[in-house]
Amino acid sequence: MLISRRVAFEAAHSYWLADLSAAENRRLFGSAASPSGHGHNYVCEAAVAGPVDPRSGLVANIAELNRRLRQVTDELDHRFINREHPYFQHRAPTCENLAAYVWQQLWPGVGGRELRRVRLAESRRLRAVRERTGQDEMTTLTRSYGFSAAHRLVSPHLSEAENREVFGKCFSSHGHGHDYVLEVTVGGEVDERTGMLIDLEELDQAVQEEVIGRYDGCHLNDDTEDFARLNPSSENLVHVVWERLRPRLGARLRKVGVHETERNYFEYVGDGDGAIAGPEP
Repeated sequence: MLISRRVAFEAAHSYWLADLSAAENRRLFGSAASPSGHGHNYVCEAAVAGPVDPRSGLVANIAELNRRLRQVTDELDHRFINREHPYFQHRAPTCENLAAYVWQQLWPGVGGRELRRVRLAESRRLRAVRERTGQDEMTTLTRSYGFSAAHRLVSPHLSEAENREVFGKCFSSHGHGHDYVLEVTVGGEVDERTGMLIDLEELDQAVQEEVIGRYDGCHLNDDTEDFARLNPSSENLVHVVWERLRPRLGARLRKVGVHETERNYFEYVGDGDGAIAGPEP
């Protein structure tokens, strides 16, 4: 069984490598590139796993997990991380590196329970995860984007009566719209010099050109080639987005998720695993 605890802290940092030009720093770090720095309201979550103790009914003492997690984040709270924390004076305080640092400080776990995951978000748009599956540890980075589009749910393989039965009011003649939230997750080796899995500018450009620029402000059925003959369900949408981003991001692409509404979430992990639909995680 897995249990987790979430804490918040506030800190400043700068994304800037002194040996690079201003243009190179902007290419690496996007709009966040600045030698002066900026700040975030960070949210950090740690999860441990183990069996339930039959005497206490607990996997682990959540108060102890909170105490250990607070010990680590208190080192960062209300600090300028690059300038005041020794670990980050020679390491970029990226989401990836911050998640890895918390992981290192909490490993191997709490109260005899194994550490499974550390998730660190610097904003609603960017978060990193350090996790362990079996004997392997991995780091992923998730970036969120928004676009607005209309669609009509209609399948050419169903009759009008069947379409109406399956899709209900979503089969209405002119369609309806959503403010979609797209999440793109990448993984791989963190660059020791930059502290990043991928240049943010590269990621943003790929998503802008392959997804946002194609779909934002459009009627998916009527205005796009992708859905001219394909039902623009969110299951199909998340698959098509994967297929568009995969050639640009290669093996670094690990997952694509789409929040259609606050209640409906869909994700695709490629390699024939299919789309997974479910409630908001």
